[in-house]
Parts: sequence; structure tokens; C-alpha cells
Amino acid sequence: MIVEKEPFLEKENIIKTKSYGFAIRIVNLYKILVEEKKEYILAKHLLRAGTSIGALVRESEHAESKADFIHKLSVALKEANESEYWLDILYDTKFITSQMHKSITKDNKELLKLLTAIIKTSKH
Repeated sequence: MIVEKEPFLEKENIIKTKSYGFAIRIVNLYKILVEEKKEYILAKHLLRAGTSIGALVRESEHAESKADFIHKLSVALKEANESEYWLDILYDTKFITSQMHKSITKDNKELLKLLTAIIKTSKH
């Protein structure tokens, strides 16, 4: 007799989903900056910082302790803040348009808010 198992219903991890989506946007922006704008240095800084957010969120899933969890997300918060800096530089030096800047910065600000809230909640 074969017994069917209930499908595992996992609650969506918003920070994991949004940080991954942001990383994809950063990689695609990096490709545009390098291939079309021939901008390598600022693009590389943004690529590193922007993709680190999601990587640190993933690392936090297997943190060794609550303190380690908070630390990993705190570093992710710093990377999100740095990403905003590079996006501002790219906009102010005309490598990205106002529309591109507004769109991706909106996503970044959402990550900053989510990370801040998770860190504050985890500290209590």
C-alpha cells in the first residue's frame, strides 16, 4: 500500500526571496554596466556588495547561535547600505538612469528595512 504524503507547505521567507531577487537585478545591472557602459570598477564594487546580501541571509539560516544569526544579518545590512552608496555614485555619474536608480534603490531600501526589523526583533 502506498501512502501519499501531504505536500510540505513552507512559509515564504520574505528576506530570502527579496535578497535573492535583488542579487539577480544586481548581476543584470553589472552586465549592462560592463558590456554597454564599459564601466568595470564601480560595477564590480556594486556586484560584490549587492550579491553579498543574499549570501549572508542564506548563511544566517544555518547560524551557530542567535548571536551568529544577528551578526550575519548585521553584515548583510552593511552590504545593503554599501550597495545604496554604489547605486548613488553610478546615478550621479550618469552610468544609470533615474528610472533604473529609483527602481533598484526602492528594492534596496526595502531590504534595509526588513533586515533592520529582523535584527531588532532577534535582539529581544
